[in-house]
Amino acid sequence: MRILAGDIGGTNARLALVRVDDGRLVHGDEVRLPSRDFASLEALLRSFLDLHAGPVAAAGLGLPGPVRDGRVAPTNLPWSVDARQLRQALKLEQLWLLNDLEALAHGLDGAAVETLQSGQATAGGNRAVIAAGTGLGQAVLYWDGTCFHPYATEGGHADFAPRNELQFELLRFLQQRYDRVSWERLVSGPGLVNIFEFLCSRPGAQPAVSPLAQADPPAAVTEAALAKSCPVARHSLALFVELYGAEAGNLALKAMATGGLFVAGGIAPRILAPLREPPFVEAFVSKGRMRGLLESMPLHVVLDDATGLRGAALFAARQGGVVPAGGPPRE
Repeated sequence: MRILAGDIGGTNARLALVRVDDGRLVHGDEVRLPSRDFASLEALLRSFLDLHAGPVAAAGLGLPGPVRDGRVAPTNLPWSVDARQLRQALKLEQLWLLNDLEALAHGLDGAAVETLQSGQATAGGNRAVIAAGTGLGQAVLYWDGTCFHPYATEGGHADFAPRNELQFELLRFLQQRYDRVSWERLVSGPGLVNIFEFLCSRPGAQPAVSPLAQADPPAAVTEAALAKSCPVARHSLALFVELYGAEAGNLALKAMATGGLFVAGGIAPRILAPLREPPFVEAFVSKGRMRGLLESMPLHVVLDDATGLRGAALFAARQGGVVPAGGPPRE
């Protein structure tokens, strides 16, 4: 049996054909395509399948945004997706849509991570995942006594809460731009650019780069910050890291993530050095009376960028009954 697996982001889509061999998943052909180059998810998937001959029985596709009744309008993409219509159009026996962070959570077991805080994990304790990329995704996993069950959230769209005067100033700046300011407006690729523009607007700012003139503005700010070639970019990334840590701690509290908090997504591995510095973990644990609880929670950065793709395939295999719940994720 072959499964079409997809990890569809607001910027890039990763697709792979996965073979189920004696209850284990064996990954085959994989490509990365620019999501916005396609008018629909169907067009994107057809472009992949046209180049990969052979029968495909099922598909598991992780997409950004809430999936309800097999339908989703992906966040940051101008698409509308209906699982039933897509399954019929592609002539597949089975097709499942799930939130991209839920898919990532399904793929966590076996993923390469770097531990920023060891903590004292509780056996069977809840886990949580936060992932900044084009947007800000969040998911939670609970233990039923046999295996973890992920569920999606839209926590990245909760209201931003400033923690000091500079952040209050940042909030007021963004309130002039948006009807409301969510965490995603700050902790994401576009959010990093928002922070950079805010800091450029302050008296005395002297930016050495113009990211908006670049093809990939968030990458331009990040590169300038890591190269230490622009003080405003360095300050932007430092503030981004602090905000990322604070919201990761918020999620850990809400999920009671005594089994660990996992920082994933496309941005985290690129800024691993700043995440290792004290401000990120300090922002994570700095929760007043709950500080001791946060200090006990393991904190990891997911380094494996195929985690979401693997999770989407595993979800489809489990839903199709060819891999048992809690079964092996891959060969």
